[in-house]
Amino acid sequence: MKVQIIFYSMYGHIFRMAEAVAEGARSVAGAEVGLFRVPELVPDEVLEKSGAKAAQQAFAHVPVAKTGQLPEADAIIFGTPTRFGNMCAQMRNFLDQTGGLWMKGSLIGKVGSVFTSTATQHGGQESTILSTHITLLHQGMVLVGLPYSEKRQMGMDEILGGSPYGAATIAGGDGSRMPSQLELEMAKFQGRHVAEIASALVRGRAA
Repeated sequence: MKVQIIFYSMYGHIFRMAEAVAEGARSVAGAEVGLFRVPELVPDEVLEKSGAKAAQQAFAHVPVAKTGQLPEADAIIFGTPTRFGNMCAQMRNFLDQTGGLWMKGSLIGKVGSVFTSTATQHGGQESTILSTHITLLHQGMVLVGLPYSEKRQMGMDEILGGSPYGAATIAGGDGSRMPSQLELEMAKFQGRHVAEIASALVRGRAA
């Protein structure tokens, strides 16, 4: 049972969440988990000026995703930062190249899930995940979120991301806040939850 985690991260917040999602998915027996990043679109000089170039060195070793690899997966978990309440341009560009897969129905019945990050507490976590779901539904994927059995999302003791739509983190206006332990635990839960559902579907098809 194969799980692919496809993400874009500018300063490392989504990368840390992706690692936690992968850890959760790997805890499911029989799960083969791959971590991939989508291609960067921002020019190098702009990344250098913003400090993103240095931050991205932490995950430069992660292989770049190709749309042709998606049909090999039983579940695909997408990680994207929020850009004005929607997925980032890099993820949009990647998904816009899956038209050929849509024509063939290559992703129909595969499990799809999304996690995100925002600069502020109310910066569009839910709208980003829900709007990404639209694309996954067009591909015929089976959507999985973060059920309320993950009770950490109901916490009131600290500011944190996460909703029934998917795990999330809050980066802060200057990007200085990295994912909290609670947010990482929710990401692990989502990875495990998706992998468990994908495993059950694979077993059902083989029966």
